[in-house]
Amino acid sequence: MGSPGLTPTSFAILGLLAIQPWSTYELTKLMRRALLAVWPRAESNLYREPQRLVAAGLAKAHRVDVGRRRRTEYSITPEGRAALRQWLESPASPTTLESEGALKVLFANNASIEALRDRLAEFGAEAEAADEPWRAIAEDYLEGTGPFPDRLHVNVLYWVLLDRWARLRADWAAWASEVVATWPDTGGPKDPTASRRLLEAALGDDPEFLVRGLSTPGEDASARDRSSRAGARSRRSR
Repeated sequence: MGSPGLTPTSFAILGLLAIQPWSTYELTKLMRRALLAVWPRAESNLYREPQRLVAAGLAKAHRVDVGRRRRTEYSITPEGRAALRQWLESPASPTTLESEGALKVLFANNASIEALRDRLAEFGAEAEAADEPWRAIAEDYLEGTGPFPDRLHVNVLYWVLLDRWARLRADWAAWASEVVATWPDTGGPKDPTASRRLLEAALGDDPEFLVRGLSTPGEDASARDRSSRAGARSRRSR
């Protein structure tokens, strides 16, 4: 069964409709809350997407009374479930990364050292705040108030990915800020071999490379790691 013209956004909406019927407004809130971290383009044409699914026979639209108002809710059809399953069982496209902050770091040699430091600080702050929405959702499930407990097993896989991805970005920003702090300007370090040594260390097998920062192999990396993670937990709890 083919699904011509459908995009990953189409199938994300089908996935949400496979949970239960939703209005367009509810779908928009769910997409922003749960999916934008991995699929930011979901916001484009979001209000028209359910209508496209209805036209393709993959969803149904029906009017329901909510208090004194009537609204349109969408539900998945058997054909929609079949299309969703086919999409889920097909290979995914390669993962891509889109980050204006990373671009500004890449070309930072054309700016001031102060601007580079500011961009790294912004990058780290954004990463530390990125997991706050899903952590609030996760806390609901830990307290037994999550709305879809039968989905917890797959949600955990997804949430841990978001958490580790946020931690990686925050650790990288802290490491990069430490490196840049040793530079006199965006022309780089005074020692021309310093960047080569960093590259050699980065290509090694040390899993604590970012956490250790500029410490030497003999330094107490475990203590630095504990301090870094404790600080991150403290910031998230505020």
